[in-house]
Amino acid sequence: MPAKLLRYQVFRGTLTCITGLRIGGSKESIEVGGVENTIIRHPITDLPYIPGSSLKGKMRSLLEQKLGQMSPEGEPCGCGRCIVCRVFGPHKNVRHELGPTRILVRDANLTESSRDTLEKAQGERGIMFAEVKTENIVNRKTGVAADRGLRTQERVPADTQFTFEIAVRIFEGDDAPAVENLVRDGLDLLQQDYLGSSGSRGYGKVKLEYTVA
Repeated sequence: MPAKLLRYQVFRGTLTCITGLRIGGSKESIEVGGVENTIIRHPITDLPYIPGSSLKGKMRSLLEQKLGQMSPEGEPCGCGRCIVCRVFGPHKNVRHELGPTRILVRDANLTESSRDTLEKAQGERGIMFAEVKTENIVNRKTGVAADRGLRTQERVPADTQFTFEIAVRIFEGDDAPAVENLVRDGLDLLQQDYLGSSGSRGYGKVKLEYTVA
């Protein structure tokens, strides 16, 4: 008989970008002189957001590294037995008795104040709710920029804030404190690491403030 759903434990809070944040989007075409690597945006408003899949995937990866559950190939755990599989769901289609995935990670949208700030910047300076960062590859022997080494990337500016929500389903038979502590550990590890791409180059440092109810 399926386990009974007891309640939802909900983590709600604010994610603040300490450094520029880049989660890549796609562009159908690149104009001459345009930005090569754009950020992900809402298809109607063009406002940046953080996909729930990016938050969930990063938290899972960091927790698997901490607990030694990541496969030698770097794939997410698919054992179907550990607490990471219980909370995040087994990676592969394996037979298991864990029940449904426990964690539901929503897309994170701009706070009202950050949306106002970015809309004002767009009106005054014409930026598309993001900064454009130019990087170059330098030849270490000559100290000269490499041929075709120039690249431009969009980033959500530092100090931008997003609201986030993570709902955790607690079923009969679950160790509720262990499940909650795993999510807390994932959020703590995220603040020590980075979100999005290019973390080794300074991108993606974030701060999280949240409550649990």
